[in-house]
Amino acid sequence: MFEFDLVATAGAARAGRFHTPHGVLETPVFAPVGTAATVKALTPAQLRELGASLVLSNTYHLYLRPGDEVVRGLGGLHRFMQWDRPLLTDSGGFQVFSLADTRQIDGDGVTFKSHIDGSRHRFTPEKSIAIQENLGADIIMAFDECPPPLDRAYNQQALARTHAWAARCLAAKTRADQALFGIVQGGIFPDLRAESARYLVGLDFPGYAIGGLAVGESKAQMHAMLEVVDAELPAGRPRYLMGVGSPEDLVNGVARGVDIFDCVLPTRMARNHAALTRTGRLNLKNAPFARDPGPIEPGCACYCCANFSRAYVRHLVNANEILAAVLLTMHNVHLLLTLAREMRAAILAGAFAAYAAEFLGRYRRSGGSEGPAGPQEAQGTRETHQTSGQPAN
Repeated sequence: MFEFDLVATAGAARAGRFHTPHGVLETPVFAPVGTAATVKALTPAQLRELGASLVLSNTYHLYLRPGDEVVRGLGGLHRFMQWDRPLLTDSGGFQVFSLADTRQIDGDGVTFKSHIDGSRHRFTPEKSIAIQENLGADIIMAFDECPPPLDRAYNQQALARTHAWAARCLAAKTRADQALFGIVQGGIFPDLRAESARYLVGLDFPGYAIGGLAVGESKAQMHAMLEVVDAELPAGRPRYLMGVGSPEDLVNGVARGVDIFDCVLPTRMARNHAALTRTGRLNLKNAPFARDPGPIEPGCACYCCANFSRAYVRHLVNANEILAAVLLTMHNVHLLLTLAREMRAAILAGAFAAYAAEFLGRYRRSGGSEGPAGPQEAQGTRETHQTSGQPAN
């Protein structure tokens, strides 16, 4: 059921087809994030019109509200959120471990307090799998520990837990219509990353996620870890880079063997008045856009660019109109989905190296943005470990 067909390669870049119960994913693929069973500012119909084929939802948040058993009783997550294409759920581990002040870790699992009402809860590998089976996504994740990437001693301890929990997740899984991915950890340490990949490959998962990146390390460190993992993972299984989704990171990730991406970046940036473009990021609050009649990005075919000017979007931003977030979200998501399709076409045509060089050359020359572009721009696209009592998402 979960076959992965490797259709073409160009260096480490790959074009494939991953078969799921709700359709075939043509890779490389970007998944917009619907944390609470909704991609912020977009309807499912709009996502389909944009060409989205995969959406991610969050186990931690749906467990707390409305409850995974509620979702199961209403027909599962696909029916609940009216999304008839493939779905992916994370394990909840990243969110739980980001609650640095309110969680306690032991060899069996994690006890934590809800960020909603302070109530106490406990996740174990078995509990995470049970929640994800109730939700019913096509692709589910093993429960892992996501440690700070630069602390070697912590990463060694966390790796032992992550590996033991991966085996327990496999043993706990009961549904044949869900693909369980193991998650490679190991911080920025090549030997730990290679050890993690080899161990998980030995457990024979149908796919492999790469976790613990874009949480504070440099871009060069992230790229190095992807190259280590690429050399260890089997060619015939999909690779998923978790929580990474800026335009340049997609291109660099595909160049290093990644097939699947997800990230809150395009929707969060839109809510912070920023547009992603092929040459950097634009802050639509900036005064020079007040009389600009051009689209967010010339040549873009999204609904926002086809119909509205930068001046109009800036007006919406400054007037605090909801439509500003809607239009910017449409544009940002459209860009990342389009890049994934273009990279697949370039790989199939044997032209990926030229495509990547041209794209990254233009993007880097831009300097990254015209003015501030919102949070988490410098260090990465996932939120780092927190101490505020609010979970990362």
